[in-house]
Amino acid sequence: MTQSMAAWRLLLATTALVTPAAVFAQETPPADEQAAPETAEEITEEATEETDVSGSGFDGEIIVQGRFSPDVVRTTPEVVTLLSEEDIARTGDGNIAGSLSRVSGLSVVGNGIVYVRGLGDRYSSALLNGSPLPSPEPLRRVVPLDIFPTSVIASSLVQKSYSANLPGEFGGGIINLTTKAVPTESFLEISIGGSGDSETTGQLGYTYFGGETDWTGFDNGSRGLTAPVAAFLSGGQRIGDLGVDQQAIAGAIVNADNGVIQKNNNIPMNFSGSLTGGTSIELGDGVFLGVIATGGINNKWRTRDITQQTAASETVLASDFRRVSTENRIVVNGLVGFGLEFGDHQIRWTNLYIRDTVKQTRLAEGEEQNLGDFSIVIQDTGWYERQLIDTQLVGEFQIGPVKLDVRGVYANSQREAPYELSFQYTRNLRPGAVFGALYQNNLNNGNPGSASVAFSDLNEDLWAGSFDLSGDVMDRVTLSAGYAYTDTKRYSERREFLFSAGSTLSLPQNEPFSLLRPDFLLSPDVVDFLNIGLSETTESNPAFEATLVTHAGYAQVQAELAMGLNLNLGVRYEDGKQGVSSVQIFTNSTAQPSTTILENSYWLPAATVTWEVAPDMQVRLNASKTIARPQFRELIFQRYYDPETNSEYLGNPLLQDSELTNAELRYEYYYAAEQNVSIAGFFKKIDKPIETFLSPEQSSFFTSFANAPTANLYGVELDGVKFIDLVDVGGDFFTTRRLRMSVNYTYTKSELSVGADDTVLDFLAVGPQPASAYFTDGAPLTGQSDHLVNLQIGMEDTDGLSQQTFLLSYASDRVTRRGSAGQPDVVESPGWKLDFVARQGITLGGQTIDLKFEARNLLGTDYEEFQDFETRRVFFNRYDVGTSVSLSASIEF
Repeated sequence: MTQSMAAWRLLLATTALVTPAAVFAQETPPADEQAAPETAEEITEEATEETDVSGSGFDGEIIVQGRFSPDVVRTTPEVVTLLSEEDIARTGDGNIAGSLSRVSGLSVVGNGIVYVRGLGDRYSSALLNGSPLPSPEPLRRVVPLDIFPTSVIASSLVQKSYSANLPGEFGGGIINLTTKAVPTESFLEISIGGSGDSETTGQLGYTYFGGETDWTGFDNGSRGLTAPVAAFLSGGQRIGDLGVDQQAIAGAIVNADNGVIQKNNNIPMNFSGSLTGGTSIELGDGVFLGVIATGGINNKWRTRDITQQTAASETVLASDFRRVSTENRIVVNGLVGFGLEFGDHQIRWTNLYIRDTVKQTRLAEGEEQNLGDFSIVIQDTGWYERQLIDTQLVGEFQIGPVKLDVRGVYANSQREAPYELSFQYTRNLRPGAVFGALYQNNLNNGNPGSASVAFSDLNEDLWAGSFDLSGDVMDRVTLSAGYAYTDTKRYSERREFLFSAGSTLSLPQNEPFSLLRPDFLLSPDVVDFLNIGLSETTESNPAFEATLVTHAGYAQVQAELAMGLNLNLGVRYEDGKQGVSSVQIFTNSTAQPSTTILENSYWLPAATVTWEVAPDMQVRLNASKTIARPQFRELIFQRYYDPETNSEYLGNPLLQDSELTNAELRYEYYYAAEQNVSIAGFFKKIDKPIETFLSPEQSSFFTSFANAPTANLYGVELDGVKFIDLVDVGGDFFTTRRLRMSVNYTYTKSELSVGADDTVLDFLAVGPQPASAYFTDGAPLTGQSDHLVNLQIGMEDTDGLSQQTFLLSYASDRVTRRGSAGQPDVVESPGWKLDFVARQGITLGGQTIDLKFEARNLLGTDYEEFQDFETRRVFFNRYDVGTSVSLSASIEF
């Protein structure tokens, strides 16, 4: 049972990503010619079988010998990197995105979006146990990986070279997350932890009341739509239609719980806890049922004191603000898994639930060029719920010489943001102003000042199914084939309204009302008295629907062409139909809907040749063609505000698919057990890459998207792992200890190719536009760092749980968005980051307790996103990150 379950876990890490390596029968040489295993990790397994050979005169044991190499990275036919559960624990990151940032060629941008080899998130994708995932993010079709706690993930495998059994949307790589497998024996594990950081814990921050259960990540109903608001949003009427009682709606939105910001001089510390248990039951002869369940919560605070600027020109700022943002992020997760093993067959049913909630409060003070002699204060409150539900059924069957894998999945993701409130108060700095020393809000009536509310809702359903067949068709040749189907449907709606004061607010006797705080200013009595109404800024396209249906089939052959020379060759046919259209939610519609339909079919070949040049050395050569489709939100001509980046986005319905040509050459040397070094060179040519660009609008900018003509990307990766035994240092302490050193470095260079005659399609412009007006020839792709470095140096005990690890990482500057006409690009500077993680097992009451200490960002590296002009630097976002410290303990029974 133990060996079988161990093999199961290994299979889970690679299933659906790589074709199982063919197992070839080998003739056993005479005993005197047999050599020892060529490397320490090639373990010889001996299987004995009692045999009675009638008439032969022999009655005894037949010994069957073979070699088993447990190194997945080495034995799989493609280029992969595996993060085991032990690797994830060693880095100490609380979510899988942080752990993946330690992998060569990978970097994490924003909220858990993983970039592979400098390519943006549209060129990467994530699977869960080999099946696709929907995204709860309006701006992306890729699920952000920071919502996955490491407590539910057993391993993560990154495949960087394409094979035909993978989805055709493959640019930089694909990430397969494997949830915890059913156990071989009963256990119960309890874990608790606490943490804080120097910029947040015990420091000044801002918050608002919201509801009594906010700390759990679940609203207690306080954010439920009031009757007037609910009736209007579902009634199909426009806010300006006759019969719509604007005052009743406007007076039922803002209250003291959601609209009043409170100062908190002592932001609390973070806490986390989880409970995991499992058991295995023998139902009959050779039939085992395993069950595992886990649940956890992580409550974390973060305050950022941000400088945010935009440039009208090199010498003039369009806006200049200092914004303090406090977020309380609560992640709740649960997993229930069942596994049935009978003979050579396994069936697994995995159910995953993740809820990621952010309660955000922001307060800003600054100036805008177009408002002249006014100082501005802006306060924002928001509640953002992201939720993922995923249920998967997987069957793995061995039917004679044929292996059959069948998968089915349903997943649902949601994002809700009720009552996103924003208020702008201004102070007149001109001499003699009536309220010169005070901030006032005139609600868009003459003088500056505004108030707005937005209601957002996203729901995405994904159905997927696939099967894979594989078997040996002849000696040293394995053939596999399969079919995959996905059906993704997303509905997204965002309704934004501006409050507008009636003419009575301009009367001198009524001007003092503009000094009221938000809940008083927009209370029902004041709304009625001042005749405050509403206008909808999203009325033209408030909702959209997006679908993506793919059918794909593939055939793949893996063959040993000669001793030590293997070929993995395949082709995939993938047909995809992607549609994005506006949804008419009004009874009487006059707007022209913007609709995009992309329907394309592709033949996607892939080949990998692996040559074992020596017992411990091999060379891989891979070539393939793949695609990248536009993401849903990039295709819809609808504005969307991202509170994380303080940026506004507008889609482009004229975007097209990108096509990629990929090549890679890699040398690998496995010189000792668990130790290796590799070097790789890679190249990608991208036809019609989708890039972002900035477009000016009054005192601000919005980000949009367009297909650049072409781009090339090339680079080099270096990886190495080395252990040094410390027994020679002397003393009992070092007898069982060793140093572990791991380093990887990736150099990537990318260039856009923009010719004088190249054009782009922009929905805001009439007809094709010169590409040079949007993109600069030779500019790098957005999100791409030239240099990525990860270094781990640690000491560990080979006989017990004791690890101390320093983790040093570096990412060079990368472009986050293109500058508007004549302006430099916006650049992020991640810089160096140093962390320390220590784990120690102690025995208490006969039980082993796993203690973990973490110290993050010991160098105090700050976050910077900027534009560099010749004479000045303009900061889009700049803030101190601070140093964080955490301590946790877990015990297993």
